[in-house]
Amino acid sequence: MRYLLLFSTILVLASSCKKQDTVWETNWGAPIISDTLSLENLVNDSTLSVTGSSYAVDLNRTLFNVKISEFVSIPDTVIEEQLTIPFPFMNIAAGNPFVTSEEEHNLNLPNVELKEIRLSHGVIEVEVKNPVETITIFDLKLPGVTKDGVEFVEVIQAPAAVGGIPGVITKSIDVSGYKFDLTGIDGYGRNILRSQINVKTDPYGPDITLTNYQVTNLKAEFRDILVDYAKGYFGNQILSDTTEVMLDVMNMMHSGMVDIPSSTIKFGIENGMKVGAQALLTTVSNESNVGSVVDLVHPQIGTPFNIDPALGAWATLSPSLKTVQFDEVNSNVEAYLENLGVAHKIGYVIELNPWGNISAGTDQIFPNSALRVLLEANMPLAIGLDQLVVQDTFPVDLSQDVSTTHVKSGKLLLKTSNAFPFSANVQLVLLDAQKQPLHVISGTEPIASSLGGVLESASNLMVANSDLEFVLTEGIVADVNQVKYILIRSEFNSTNSVTGLTEQMTIPYGAYLSVRLQTRFISENRF
Repeated sequence: MRYLLLFSTILVLASSCKKQDTVWETNWGAPIISDTLSLENLVNDSTLSVTGSSYAVDLNRTLFNVKISEFVSIPDTVIEEQLTIPFPFMNIAAGNPFVTSEEEHNLNLPNVELKEIRLSHGVIEVEVKNPVETITIFDLKLPGVTKDGVEFVEVIQAPAAVGGIPGVITKSIDVSGYKFDLTGIDGYGRNILRSQINVKTDPYGPDITLTNYQVTNLKAEFRDILVDYAKGYFGNQILSDTTEVMLDVMNMMHSGMVDIPSSTIKFGIENGMKVGAQALLTTVSNESNVGSVVDLVHPQIGTPFNIDPALGAWATLSPSLKTVQFDEVNSNVEAYLENLGVAHKIGYVIELNPWGNISAGTDQIFPNSALRVLLEANMPLAIGLDQLVVQDTFPVDLSQDVSTTHVKSGKLLLKTSNAFPFSANVQLVLLDAQKQPLHVISGTEPIASSLGGVLESASNLMVANSDLEFVLTEGIVADVNQVKYILIRSEFNSTNSVTGLTEQMTIPYGAYLSVRLQTRFISENRF
């Protein structure tokens, strides 16, 4: 329908002036548009499919998808140790250790109690300050932290102090792919990281004397940690939200009714985590552009339901699936869809571990684990339309100077070939700057439904041809300078030509609407 607006470009004509005008009228026409609209580009895009010889709605969507990072997040963590000898002074031979430390560090993770994690990404930024006036060598070990079965060990050589100013070295260590045992020294802890530090002097340096005033400082900062596997107890966490989905195209639906076939919509909650949960749909509603609100009614809305943990592990992981089905028997799904909602609200609550730590800390989340909410809707694309009015408004500038060559009157000619089983009455409404109507121009006949057409051998479709005229009288053209907007209004119907009743019509595969737009204008020429 947007193509109907292009006739405005014909209304502005070039002109020139003389001291005495020569005036005459001419009839002329020009083609504007030749185009074909169809649904074929929507097939196989998870919106439409073909069943037999007709289109069908085939909606499969993921509405909600939560990965492991939503449940297990490791904040940036700093481990800092200050190391000194336990005596007032000590003589140290070259290459000998002078301090050893083994510590446990609580990661202070809220809501979760982790036994084991694996990192998909992470770095340790290490800074060592050496107060000794010879090179010192740090052996940094993280017991229980392994990659490919090899324990984490990092050797760091710190420069000697000079003039009482400690030697400093910094180093960035990639810990991606490492597994972390977080059970501590006794194996019963949670969220605990172990470290072992052994410090010795340079074996090629001098013997030294240390005092307990010389403090060796080591700081390790864990940054940008991303977890792709975790085992433990992930706490009683609650995800809740009310999401609003806008379908702005529905704003064009002005009045009338739509009838759809008996439909089934399924919501599936897929749990790829070995964690038990409960879910609750708090509300599902939509509001049309005229303020009509329909709440989806179903026994499951407002009633919590359990979500089983996944089964298997790693390559054998099998998510659980809880399906809630809305159909014409257990819900008002047809009334919900036929409301033509612009704004859709979906409220939900998902509670992780609602019964507490019943697995004794053996819950697991794997790299491919996710919690998803899925939408599935399959139905024939059979629609009944009863005076469904679709309209939209466009700004235009149709100004012309009547003292020069200008359009006096004319027609807009629309030729259509329609293979859709719907008819349409088309109107153009000319509006002023305040969007108040100036003129309403109706097509001289409707776009005929394909049901009243003839069989087209090339496409094997029923096709109806229509010729519509939109008459631009001299009175309409005289007001053209006031026209600032054009509203295009189309009223669609799916009427059975035999019974005269509105019926649901299936849309045949390959259905199309071919349009050819031409002008026939009478102009007054002044030279």
